[in-house]
Amino acid sequence: MAENTRIEWCDATFNPWIGCTRVGPGCDNCYAARSTPVRTMGIEWGPGQPRRRTGPGNWYGPLRWNREAERLGVRYRVFCASLADWLDNDIPVSWLADLLNLVRTTPNLDWLLLSKRIGNWARRLRAVLAAIMADDAVPYRADLLSWLEGWLGGGRPPSNVWLGATVVNQPEAERDIPKLLDTPAVLRWLSMEPLLGPVDLTAIKRTVAPGFFGDALHWYHRGYCHEQDGIEYPAIDWIIVGGESGPRARPIHPDWARALRDQCHAADVPFLFKQWGEWAPDRDGAETCGNCGQTKFDTINAHGECGACGSDRWQRADTPLDTPCRVGKKRAGRLLDGREHHAFPIPPSGGAS
Repeated sequence: MAENTRIEWCDATFNPWIGCTRVGPGCDNCYAARSTPVRTMGIEWGPGQPRRRTGPGNWYGPLRWNREAERLGVRYRVFCASLADWLDNDIPVSWLADLLNLVRTTPNLDWLLLSKRIGNWARRLRAVLAAIMADDAVPYRADLLSWLEGWLGGGRPPSNVWLGATVVNQPEAERDIPKLLDTPAVLRWLSMEPLLGPVDLTAIKRTVAPGFFGDALHWYHRGYCHEQDGIEYPAIDWIIVGGESGPRARPIHPDWARALRDQCHAADVPFLFKQWGEWAPDRDGAETCGNCGQTKFDTINAHGECGACGSDRWQRADTPLDTPCRVGKKRAGRLLDGREHHAFPIPPSGGAS
């Protein structure tokens, strides 16, 4: 396709509108808020600030990609709203209805619908449903009503929607992953970027039937539950992990990424390591505070100073450390322990329900 993207895990991005509100620690250094389109159009970030809907030419793009994918017999992964959040409370319901109808009418595209507000899913879709039920003039009214009712009812989630949630630390994982698992979807995934702390996905326990127990990644059944063999319960189907980039980027510790890699491997879940960001393990270049000796990774604050003593003087460590050092995004790359991790889930058979 002509519209490529630098994002490693999708083929194209589509922004139905631009603008958002920071809702968690992962948003502190939001790349979208300082992106060129946002600065050029003077869009303000925050609650109550107007979002900017993109033009008709942009909205035509997915229709063109859909025809191309059908002609070639392939599927394109489209990341929706890289400069926004499709479940944002401040988006007009009519805009969301138009987006959902676009998803419905492009069955040859796999839509990667990612949100920091996954708990808004049912309320926002019900608002769309109510709005189009009350408006006979909506041209796609009948088809979208049936599509939405099937999804909200839990019986017919769209087969071209990969539903994702952003999780950057353990508290967010414990809060939002159960919400994602309770939302009807044919494929569920996590964007753990920027990863800001260790996350144990196996600590998120779930029991939905006698004899069946599991966690966010994997389900198990006890030996005496033979009559329920073959039943599948919701679990996360794909994990993306990455560090932060930009001038105020916070470091990602390699042990955090390794732990998630190993959790995915044990549960046979595809794992994609997107990038280290500005910081990466540099055993020969690790730095410590020149005043108190604390390692830079453990103590550096947002101003580049040692959080323990306030010094801004850093020096090469006396001994090699498995400690992130600021080396820049390009040099940091995306190899984890010398290997590229670039796995994808097997998508369900194409076509929207």
